[in-house]
Amino acid sequence: MTDISARGTHPPPTYTSEATTRGIRIQVESAYLSAQSSPKDSHYLFAYHVRISNVGGETAQLISREWIITNADGEVERVKGPGVVGETPVLPPGGAFEYTSYCPLKTQVGSMQGTYQMVTAGGEKFDAQIAPFTLAIPNALN
Repeated sequence: MTDISARGTHPPPTYTSEATTRGIRIQVESAYLSAQSSPKDSHYLFAYHVRISNVGGETAQLISREWIITNADGEVERVKGPGVVGETPVLPPGGAFEYTSYCPLKTQVGSMQGTYQMVTAGGEKFDAQIAPFTLAIPNALN
């Protein structure tokens, strides 16, 4: 087994967040996609992987989302829409749903946060919080 730190190569940094609202836990991890980015054109692409887990006692369905994306220039973009990646997953207690999506920025650093609008089996709606997480190219925050 090789110790990669001994060779001076490190995996790219990732940034994470976690929040739980009414038994819906949302964990996010983001990473910079250098191969799909073009810094000379001020185009930086980031992937974010989301895991939504139902750690509560009632079934809930994700019906829509709202993202708040802020770049390093302070520009804010709101993205709203039905479901996630074309799906409206139903999460029974103990259930989980994962997906990966992407966010382009024109700056090297930014952040995302938001909510998933959920509805219980009894028809009650609530917003599950997505805690803020960082989007940043390697070494941009050093």
